[in-house]
Amino acid sequence: MEKLKKNKNIIIGILIAIIIIAGIAVTLTIGLNFDLKYQETKQIQLNLGTEFNIDDIKQITNEVLPGQNVMIQKVEVFEDAVSIVSNNITDEQKQSIIEKINEKYETAEIEADTIEIETIPHTRGRDILKPYIAPFALATFIILVYMAFRYKKIGSIKTIFKTLGIIILMQLVLFSIIAIARIPVGRVTIPLALGVYLLTLIGITTNFEKELKTKVSEEEKKNKKK
Repeated sequence: MEKLKKNKNIIIGILIAIIIIAGIAVTLTIGLNFDLKYQETKQIQLNLGTEFNIDDIKQITNEVLPGQNVMIQKVEVFEDAVSIVSNNITDEQKQSIIEKINEKYETAEIEADTIEIETIPHTRGRDILKPYIAPFALATFIILVYMAFRYKKIGSIKTIFKTLGIIILMQLVLFSIIAIARIPVGRVTIPLALGVYLLTLIGITTNFEKELKTKVSEEEKKNKKK
């Protein structure tokens, strides 16, 4: 039984190592797959001068920019202007979008020559994570201090290093899976990381509670013998 458990742990360790190595390789070669919001994109802003329906603009962009990811937002105080963002917008596509919008909204008199295609630079992954590093680090520090006191019977140093190691390992596995599976890095990334973080802590705590219970039980048996 002990040998079977040991073999199982070895297999799990090998699988984790393969996932992390593959994730690092994909990140270094292909890079991460970012949401459109965080990619280098092209943007045009059009002032329609009238209320409009985003679904109508979406229908136009689907015709002019087929197969491309597009982000459409109302801008300005009166929401009479629209921002259209996509991976790429050529001058011809800009001209076509403006013509179709002018046709759809007869009150809109947009001149293509007055509209510039702006380039929005790519947002680096470290810049997305930066606001969350300090809160995660502080929370982890507090948790480690609690763990050290709570499970001092099974070794405070052991508890700290094991907890920290598993937390880091599981986050590496998560980001490796994100890289390999080409899951878009964006709004869901941090909640996903937080979910894995909490599940990891629950698993660690459950394991330590079992160890502590066993340790206390062994000490009680020794005391009875005395």
